[in-house]
Amino acid sequence: MFERPRGGERAIVVSVGIGRPVDPHDTAEFQALAASAGASSVGLILASRARPDPKYFVGSGKAEEIRACADQHNADLVLIDQTLSPSQERNLEKLTNRRVLDRNGLILDIFSQRARSFEGKLQVELAQLSHLSTRLVRGWTHLERQKGGIGLRGPGETQLETDRRLIAKRIRTLRTRLEKLALQRDTGRHVRREVPVPTVALVGYTNAGKSTLFNALTGSETYVANQLFATLDPTVRRIKLAGVGEVVLADTVGFVRALPHELIAAFRSTLQEARDADLLLHVVDASDPLRDQRIEQVREVLRGIGAGDIRELLAFNKIDLIEAAAGAETARVVAGADGIPARAWVSAVTGAGLDGLRQAIAQAVRPNQVRRTLHLAMPAAAVRSDLYRRNAVRAERQLDDGSWEIEVELDEAEIAKLLGAAGVHLVDVGVARREQRVA
Repeated sequence: MFERPRGGERAIVVSVGIGRPVDPHDTAEFQALAASAGASSVGLILASRARPDPKYFVGSGKAEEIRACADQHNADLVLIDQTLSPSQERNLEKLTNRRVLDRNGLILDIFSQRARSFEGKLQVELAQLSHLSTRLVRGWTHLERQKGGIGLRGPGETQLETDRRLIAKRIRTLRTRLEKLALQRDTGRHVRREVPVPTVALVGYTNAGKSTLFNALTGSETYVANQLFATLDPTVRRIKLAGVGEVVLADTVGFVRALPHELIAAFRSTLQEARDADLLLHVVDASDPLRDQRIEQVREVLRGIGAGDIRELLAFNKIDLIEAAAGAETARVVAGADGIPARAWVSAVTGAGLDGLRQAIAQAVRPNQVRRTLHLAMPAAAVRSDLYRRNAVRAERQLDDGSWEIEVELDEAEIAKLLGAAGVHLVDVGVARREQRVA
């Protein structure tokens, strides 16, 4: 078995269609993934099969073609746009005498390069070790039974068994650390729930422009690049929206077709921002010809993390990239059957439609928001202070006895909760006005 090279960026890209012809859009996306990982594509091979080959996945004839292409272009690695079994990956490596990475391994490599925060690095390492633990067999030439000799005789544990034990120990350590970090995140979410500030999570297919839109809405300077998975670590900012007050906006990791299960499991605490959100701002690349498929692929991941039932506002971004001849989209907001905004067309780069999007978010994040007038007695002064802190007060009048009549704009459930506090009563505005006229 060959020794795995430590570096190398010249790659042969292999796009495989199982039970169907190769989709050129999928091929282009996989090449973009390879470029995001830092690989230079020096050869492209397309393959279609009715079912995967047990030994090489692509079949022996196509495997020989891959080896010949790799030799011809002096490639360092082979990238396969499918999920390979450990034995298939090992057999291809032995045949081609080069490193072989399947789709999952490539995405994991990209994530390992992009993670910046402590939690993000731990999550990526956990995903990598979970992926690697099934691929240790004969991956390196040093995995041989320890030899005996004077002073060296022992239980005879193989290097492979040692590596597996060390990986299992490291996985347990990482999970313990991530559980502690998850508790810290839960504490932060609990504090936000105590002062009920609505949370909006930006989700979407990778490279749909989430971070650019996040920056445009919040005035932040989150890293932006025209590449897949440019940012991984979640960013949370507060913004103020008319009629709602403060709203927490959370930028989450981008999704992609066939996102590895190891990553979904590792990033579950990060994706919790989406699962606990009041509203999902689903950012879509309006110029993508496969945007409908991308929408469904993102929704599939959301359902997998338990966020499938949260209200969704589709934000069709990049309308500036749609040519007029192709039926250019104009900035607008479209409501759903319930009258609540469901779709918005914007351009985060030019700013077109951003004001309409802000209004749409305000209406969608608090769809049951109503205006009510409350009477607060002196003992309810703390409630009054809390309402001002939440930016829920729209008008106020102090009465002769020192109490207050406050017009507030809140969710119906929150108003019902307030009415349970001592000294808080709902004012019938019509009756109050009639009494004033009689006096």
